[in-house]
Amino acid sequence: MYPDHTPHPPAQRAVEVHHPTPYPPVTVSPAPVVPVQPGTVPAVASIVLPDGRVVTGYAINPTQPEPIAAKPAVSRTAVNVALGGVGFLAVCGGLILLTSFIAALTAFITQLIILAAVIFGGWIAVQLFSASGHQGPGTTVNIRKAVIKRSNFRG
Repeated sequence: MYPDHTPHPPAQRAVEVHHPTPYPPVTVSPAPVVPVQPGTVPAVASIVLPDGRVVTGYAINPTQPEPIAAKPAVSRTAVNVALGGVGFLAVCGGLILLTSFIAALTAFITQLIILAAVIFGGWIAVQLFSASGHQGPGTTVNIRKAVIKRSNFRG
């Protein structure tokens, strides 16, 4: 294996070599042919293997899978029509949502207009009713007295 890390040379080791021993060839005799009557199956089947051993067991008929029913091929036109229908339904759903959104937006804008009218109308009402309650910075002229004074002045 690996040399020792010592100053003296490694000791001689005895090496044993193993050579494989071949097996003698097996003489194979052909399997005897068992005559079977046509249409009959023996109750117990025996098979002679190439090395001379005999295996006996019940004969089992292999199970046949169920025949697969042929599926009709789906035409490309049918697939396109189906996909078109799905797309149409998606568009209709989107349009329903769009009309709902437009209706909600219209109601919101209408409410904003009504709110602005109420606020502006209230501001105008406050301006009208507050002007008659107190004297503002302007001059108030009573026309009847002025006419009377004028007519008295001429007179």
